[in-house]
Amino acid sequence: MPRLTSWAAIAALFLGTNIISAAGADWLIDSTPFKARVTISKDRREVEMNNGLLRRVIRLEPNAATVALDNLVSGESLLRGVKPEALVEIDGRPFEIGGLKGQPNYAFLRPEWVGKLRADPAAFRFVGYEVGKPQERLAWKRVRHHAPDVKWPPDGISLRLDFVMPNSTNGTPSPRVNVSVHYELYDGLPCYSKWITVSNGTDKVARLDRFSSETLAVVERTSEVDELSEGRTPPNIHVETDMSFGGMHASGANRRSFRWLADPDFRSQVNYEKKTPCLLDIGPDLGPAQDIAPGGTFESFRAWVLPFDNMDRERCGLALRRMYRVIAPWTTENPLMLHLVTSNGSSVTNAIDQCAAVGFEMLILSFGSGFDMENEQPSTLQAAKNYSSYAQSKGMEIGSYSLLASRRVGGGNDVVMPPGKKPAFGESPCLESRWGTNYFRRLYEFHRESGFTLLEHDGSYPGDECESHQHPGHHGLADSRWNQWREIDGFYKWCRAQGVYLNVPDHYFLSGSTKSGMGYREENWSLPREQQVIHTRQNIYDGTWQKLPSMGWMFVPLTEYQGGGAAATIEPLVQHLDHYERMMESNLALGVQACYRGPRLFDTDRTKTMVKAKVDWFKAHRDILESDLIHGRRADARDLDWMLHANPKLKEKGLLVVFNPLNETVTKKLRVNLYYTGLAAAARIRENGGSAKRYKLNRDYSVEIPARVPAQSMSWFTVE
Repeated sequence: MPRLTSWAAIAALFLGTNIISAAGADWLIDSTPFKARVTISKDRREVEMNNGLLRRVIRLEPNAATVALDNLVSGESLLRGVKPEALVEIDGRPFEIGGLKGQPNYAFLRPEWVGKLRADPAAFRFVGYEVGKPQERLAWKRVRHHAPDVKWPPDGISLRLDFVMPNSTNGTPSPRVNVSVHYELYDGLPCYSKWITVSNGTDKVARLDRFSSETLAVVERTSEVDELSEGRTPPNIHVETDMSFGGMHASGANRRSFRWLADPDFRSQVNYEKKTPCLLDIGPDLGPAQDIAPGGTFESFRAWVLPFDNMDRERCGLALRRMYRVIAPWTTENPLMLHLVTSNGSSVTNAIDQCAAVGFEMLILSFGSGFDMENEQPSTLQAAKNYSSYAQSKGMEIGSYSLLASRRVGGGNDVVMPPGKKPAFGESPCLESRWGTNYFRRLYEFHRESGFTLLEHDGSYPGDECESHQHPGHHGLADSRWNQWREIDGFYKWCRAQGVYLNVPDHYFLSGSTKSGMGYREENWSLPREQQVIHTRQNIYDGTWQKLPSMGWMFVPLTEYQGGGAAATIEPLVQHLDHYERMMESNLALGVQACYRGPRLFDTDRTKTMVKAKVDWFKAHRDILESDLIHGRRADARDLDWMLHANPKLKEKGLLVVFNPLNETVTKKLRVNLYYTGLAAAARIRENGGSAKRYKLNRDYSVEIPARVPAQSMSWFTVE
């Protein structure tokens, strides 16, 4: 129902700030009023991008430069100073792209100063713009279940600003190298994307040594006088790029593509060492050192900037998760998958039959199965074709596993690290070596011909640089990281276009990957079974602050994994059916798929009935279970733990799951806040699928739900 001014104050009290935009709605509840648009001022001196949540104003005369960046939800001005729109270094010479000079104080930007700023004659000069719509940056072949309301490409606007090189530098005629700066702003999301293209109009090769696609003077988050604050408390803004690797979370995986720096122009800051981290610099920390042929064009990676409108952890997490749904909607694909530990023919067909019988959707010939897609013997490809044909006949998908960087291949093909450095995984081939070229050739060929539509790519490229001058795919150190990233980025985008599902234990989501590890320690799966259950729910609780449930895999060791013996394993399945059921509930009820790793999904009809019942329940509520999670009480094996799924767009606007880890029934009232379900006055709640009861929401959108959960069991409540 619509949310009007009458409850704005209540929401402000609940969340600690005013989260109601000028449109009178919370964009995380209803994003439809917030349409992106581009407006040109009447005097044609400014262009504005605005979606009611975020506003960016770019001055066009005497050169192009951003003069305002406003968070329209919080009412904050995010910009304190004018900087160039981008930076490039071409053939060893640095250039600013646009920008204006003469701001007297970089602590704030007064409107009357803007008209007095001057252009730098040595900077690239703005010559024109073009307005459009966001285009696909990669093709997404939709072949499996995904969130019902995703769109690709996202709705919104795009803007391109064109710049030409200054006529001369120190009296020497400059080559005709041009730069375009690209922006996207999306409907219903306070996030923009930015990247650059560099075009070589000369008759000679131009070397792009370095670039920054965004250099933004942002209002500092804190004023630390005596502390060395560099990198400690940057502004409350999320930044990430599609040049992201070397970590399962965005913060670690993007450390080589952007940074918060001290601003040398900010001389009035209170930090005595002038190291306040408030200058956003987006660009690679090595290279790219790319040669642009005459008539050629270089395209940078893309960056996304998401200012948060609140300090609340849940709200910030919801904003980030909404961003992934908009800019990487393939991450909502969430198939049920068996990790098969054998590749013996009859075992594979039997596993396919079992998956189909209980409603699983994928089978992977997992690590340790013995299947090797790198083997180019005709028998390997023929076996894969046979398996995929049989799987398709049962409505199933099949795929396999490949290890990339976490190994040594020898023959001069491994990365040559600079002195004092080691590869991220201890050893690694260079992706641009001859071995790397052959490896990717084989992966392309195999997936074109085999019918396999799933790849788990383990030990993915983590960002290792390489000093070798003998590898055909890069010249030396400066271009080694960029070229290796482009290799794997291109492969993942190709997989996405072919409909190949990607499990990658790294943060390649914006390049086409769908799922990474939720976050767990592998040795914990050798602990006793009753401890594994608690760890499962703890890991999911912790892992879903910044991930959708569909973006992280969990683990269910049906057979022994890294030790632990009989106390840690489920096989024989029927003998530990209660634990198997609790593990399925702990994952599926939180919208998460696990690596069910073993030779089979069931061993008796009784086991089969249990597995199928859990899968059927999950599919009956799939849309809400794969919606965002609101964090309730973290599992601690001492009391009930619970989480709430919320989605205002669905009929089932919420689904609360409550777990009892104790050996006796627990009865208590749970105070659950329903704000993000979109309900404002009352809710109809059903316990375990029973009849609905009406609850009046308290002033803070909470309800008190009486829960009675039997020992070692789960209860669930739908909210309508």
